[in-house]
Amino acid sequence: MIGALTILTGPGGSGKTTLCRELAAAARRSGCDVAGVLSLGRFAEAQKVEIEAMDLRTGETRPLAWRHDPTRPGTLELCSWSFDEAVLAWGNELLRGATPCGLLVVDELGPLELLEGRGWSAGLEAIDSGGYDRALVVVRPGLLEQARTRWPRAALVDVGDAGARGRFEALFNGAASSEPEAR
Repeated sequence: MIGALTILTGPGGSGKTTLCRELAAAARRSGCDVAGVLSLGRFAEAQKVEIEAMDLRTGETRPLAWRHDPTRPGTLELCSWSFDEAVLAWGNELLRGATPCGLLVVDELGPLELLEGRGWSAGLEAIDSGGYDRALVVVRPGLLEQARTRWPRAALVDVGDAGARGRFEALFNGAASSEPEAR
């Protein structure tokens, strides 16, 4: 049986966001109320150059981040990325209103959230609330220790492990189709 909270991890480009999007669509088709945010990468010549945030309830997207650009106002800088603070605030509002729901997706919680208490901090609160039947949270391998400390009972799926991913998809899709949500 799938745990209520599953941490999805894997290296960049391993398909974490794609898996979240596919599982959210499958859950929605089965009648589940799906809430949360996806971080959709935009690529140029095989390199991620932008990230769009998507509201999973409405499908609305907004430009969240781009490769560092010091000329754009209202940004939060982290490594080589510039984040739009207004879109971070929008994402936090979505996450504050995400629960209760059948499936909560938070793609992704990174150093801003897990190390600095910034970024989509409301995602941490939504997950901690337990106000969902199932939740998926994306965390990069380098931050697993922090995530496992915060959520020690969470199941862990390495998306880069094709066998583990396939077993998880089969279990999740079976649970989604057998547990329609009326929220």
